[in-house]
Amino acid sequence: MAEQIMAEPPAAALCLAGPPPAAIPASPVAQGMGRGPLAYAELHCLSHFSFLRGASSPAELVHRAKSLGYAALALTDECSVAGAVRAFEAARDCGLHLIHGSEFAWGPLRIVVLVRDLLGWGNLCEFITAARSRADKGDYLVDESSPWQLLNQGCESLLLPQRGKLDASDLIAVIACLESVLGYLDAENLWLGVELHLAPDDSLWLQTLQHAGAALGLRLLACGDVHMHARSRKPLQDVVTAIRMGCTVAECGFALQPNAERHLRSRLRLASLYPRAMREATLELAGRCSFSLDEIRYHYPQESVLPGMTATQTLAWLTWEGAAGRYPQGIPKEVRDQLHKELALIEDQKYEMYFLTVHDIVRYARSVGILCQGRGSAANSAVCYCLGITAVNPDGNHLLFERFISKERSEPPDIDVDFEHARREEVIQYIYEKYGRDRAALTAVVSCWRSRSALRDVGKALGLPANLIDALAKGQYWFSEHAQAQAQTHAEVADSAEEDQAPEALPEDWVQRKLQEAEVLAREMNCAVGVHRLRLWIELAWQLKDSPRHLSQHVGGFVLTEGKLTRLVPVEPATMAKRSVIQWDKDDLDIVGLLKVDVLALGMLTMLRNALNERARWRGEPWELHQIPQEDAATYEMICQADTVGTFQIESRAQMSMLPRLQPRTFYDLVVEVAIVRPGPIQGGMVHPYLLARERERRGLALKLPDPELENALLRTLGVPIFQEQVMQIAMDAAKFSAGKADELRRSMAAWKRKGGVHKFERPLIDGMVARGYKLEFAQAIFAQMLGFGEYGFPESHAYSFALLAYASAWLKRHEPAIFLQALLNAQPMGFYSPSQLVQDARRHGVRVLPVDVCHSHWHCTLEAPLQAIRGVAQPQPAVRLGLNRVARLGKAAALRIEGEAAQAPWEDVSDLAIRARLDKADMEALAAADALRSLAGHRRQQMWDAAAQVSLPPIFAQAAIHEPRLELPHAAEGEEIMFDYAATGLSLRRHPLALLRPRLARHGLKTAADLRQMLPGQKVRACGIVTVRQRPPTANGTLFITLEDETGVINLVVWSQTFARWRSALLASRLLAVEGIWQRSTAPQLDASESAGDMPAARTGQEPAVRHLVVMKARDVTRWLGRFAEVGLNSRDFH
Repeated sequence: MAEQIMAEPPAAALCLAGPPPAAIPASPVAQGMGRGPLAYAELHCLSHFSFLRGASSPAELVHRAKSLGYAALALTDECSVAGAVRAFEAARDCGLHLIHGSEFAWGPLRIVVLVRDLLGWGNLCEFITAARSRADKGDYLVDESSPWQLLNQGCESLLLPQRGKLDASDLIAVIACLESVLGYLDAENLWLGVELHLAPDDSLWLQTLQHAGAALGLRLLACGDVHMHARSRKPLQDVVTAIRMGCTVAECGFALQPNAERHLRSRLRLASLYPRAMREATLELAGRCSFSLDEIRYHYPQESVLPGMTATQTLAWLTWEGAAGRYPQGIPKEVRDQLHKELALIEDQKYEMYFLTVHDIVRYARSVGILCQGRGSAANSAVCYCLGITAVNPDGNHLLFERFISKERSEPPDIDVDFEHARREEVIQYIYEKYGRDRAALTAVVSCWRSRSALRDVGKALGLPANLIDALAKGQYWFSEHAQAQAQTHAEVADSAEEDQAPEALPEDWVQRKLQEAEVLAREMNCAVGVHRLRLWIELAWQLKDSPRHLSQHVGGFVLTEGKLTRLVPVEPATMAKRSVIQWDKDDLDIVGLLKVDVLALGMLTMLRNALNERARWRGEPWELHQIPQEDAATYEMICQADTVGTFQIESRAQMSMLPRLQPRTFYDLVVEVAIVRPGPIQGGMVHPYLLARERERRGLALKLPDPELENALLRTLGVPIFQEQVMQIAMDAAKFSAGKADELRRSMAAWKRKGGVHKFERPLIDGMVARGYKLEFAQAIFAQMLGFGEYGFPESHAYSFALLAYASAWLKRHEPAIFLQALLNAQPMGFYSPSQLVQDARRHGVRVLPVDVCHSHWHCTLEAPLQAIRGVAQPQPAVRLGLNRVARLGKAAALRIEGEAAQAPWEDVSDLAIRARLDKADMEALAAADALRSLAGHRRQQMWDAAAQVSLPPIFAQAAIHEPRLELPHAAEGEEIMFDYAATGLSLRRHPLALLRPRLARHGLKTAADLRQMLPGQKVRACGIVTVRQRPPTANGTLFITLEDETGVINLVVWSQTFARWRSALLASRLLAVEGIWQRSTAPQLDASESAGDMPAARTGQEPAVRHLVVMKARDVTRWLGRFAEVGLNSRDFH
């Protein structure tokens, strides 16, 4: 058999391979690379972007092919080019000739299409788009009606008969199969691929294909049908096959590959399998394919240019017109100079159409009353402010335009615009209508396996017991673990060509820890699973983690083009109706230089729009966002007290802990507050020095800067760099970096954890500062702080934009608390807090909240008279009526019928409601369970009885009255009523569940939140509450933050990592948690004695705002005390 496999094909078959057409340009392969008796180019290779088929990443395949000495590698994922950019990046780095293509299944054939040139790339993208558009999301269809003519220009096609569907001895069937497609593809560009994987009939299959090729005039070449970069990935390849088929590996049968030969094999091994002519044919075909992704050129859409003007003239016209409206008293000189500077740079970089496109989208949104606001680095731009894209006034602010655009950075700026969440779809459909669906589409997001889902799917594929899988997966919590650090190391090793041939390195810490957990669980559950199988489970789960599962759509990143977008990248239907998505994500777009406009949704804008509309209705004074009174002392006082539940950006535990320390009293203080509670400033060690600087300022001490020339960069933040722009400014002022080089430094800071690169600036920065007279220690400290931004540093412009919304929401909470709550409930889901917590907080502030009632409630929550005074609030407040949208299992259509009929005439009784609103039994029972029929039927048990009696009657009896005596039922116990409230609406307006348990809690010495507020710092106390929020930020060194809620308020817990390790199960699994620990109270940091002397304001007295929390020492899960309450939605919100 070996002699037969090595035999050369008949002469008739060999003579068919002629020279390439003269018009086809020569590639590096054709110019001499890859020569020799073992030269080979792999032309059929799948990555893990052929979802649930491939088992290796594009980068792994490229590096492996390079290390094996391949002349070229073709990435041919199935009906997809999703991995093309990643492969292009890897090939560019290592110098491998990469060929782009795709694979399609048509009956017993697989057709591999390879791209020769730019025309061929566009044709392939259009072909993939057509195939995807004819099937459901995630699938495709090719058949006789597909546009095969596209593939006859600029493409080469490989025909690959499938051995699983054809008999190797049936030459007639193979020829018939090949003939069925010859009429659709140009024979000059057709090849017959031969794939040999050590099957018993390889020699027969080779002989059959040789005869078929000779009969049909097709040239033969060797292919590998590669699914993995190394044979060690075979177990993972089996697992993804089992996941795809929805069964275990053992049940897959012949669907599994019989061996591990579908990997990138050595050229020596390939020479032992394929005739030399077939291997040389791969080089010939690779030589024809010279296309590279860097040939793609993007062109901006031109629709927004005014008639008779150029793009430059249109942008200038709109900018100066907007400036006149922004500054009716005259444009300040600084702003005028800045506009001239920006417009000149925009013209030089030819970005006019980008600004005009975003301006047009914002103009449309405002024309239909949709609240929107630009954020991010765009807020550094005076042009964006004058165009109405952003709301940050450049006059008097220290915003650095180079953070947004620089001449040295040859890529378009990034403008993010937030729109009302509830109405963003209108903006999206406007974009589709204006530019057309062949010129506009959403960016993709690659959805990947996370550790928990990987453990579950691999466990099922291996046939492990379901209870064991569930137990171990649930132990993989939402927060990051040490494994993530290992993942970075693992990725760096995997991307190294020198390590490709070494055994795959696994992060032993994670694997060993999970293996130990699995062994313990298996013993506890009496599962007969061996250690080898458990280790295989964990190792395969780690390999699968972070592999792509499918493409989903970006939250709002639109790609718009002048020509057809489908000729640049394939477009496929999105899951949501009337949407489409490209096959590349935002990182891919940056590499190939395609424009992305971010049309983002922000729930807080929906909330603010609703609140402003309601305020106009109740106060008779229509306001826009910018008309909210600024610098309101009462609002800042509330913020300093950390009374910020429901506000924007300053509602998290970390922000609430910072607010009493920082005590923002001005808008710029709020800008700093938004930015400082971020990983970058925290890791950079900037928080404590800034708080000390504020205390020095409060005490009247002079600010000392290292050098007067840093005043421009650091004066506004008291000598401590908080923002990315300040780091750039320091580099420009102290080390004399150019604006472009400073921006490159800023970008490398943001990415150094992932890509490195920031350290190349270390010596130029430090040496430049030292040469200009700065101390070496100060220069080194500045660079160390810059590294902190590698975690996540906020740009000042972004913080400005967010602070505007944070202040607006805080003002509404302080001065219009009822309107604030109503708008917030109608904008759910959003934010850190559940509707129950929002209602509890509002009621503690005196807001009246009325229950759901079919006689008064609308679909959304509403406001009702009479107005009543609330202590501390200037204007009397209406009551908030909960809407029918709070009722579980009640459809919106039924609720709208109730709302509409109630507006016509009041309900007479439950039967009248059921008949007029056309409610079925399920609707009636949902309303009764929510206590929404109280006005018609009395207490809840009576409502349930009356609702159950409402059965659908034949039409002839629909209007017939029913006369029968009413059955009176007894009232339910209070606990049952509260439990049904939570089950039906997610909240209760009755007593808090813990009020019922208070006698029992008191017997165990468990204090209320109100009791704790009277405790002295340092006391050991016990407390208990329902867990509402858990947070474990990656910058907190393993510290877990928990919020408990009882009938008197909230209790904030701090759990150090050692305590967490001991009480992990109780802290993470409980719904009702009892803790013991030390009560602490902390304010802003105090100055040293040496700084505190002299005539200055007195030190703090203890009456100032402070942070109060309980440092946990012991924890106990007492969820069982809740009884049936534990089953009715008392769930926490867990955040990373």
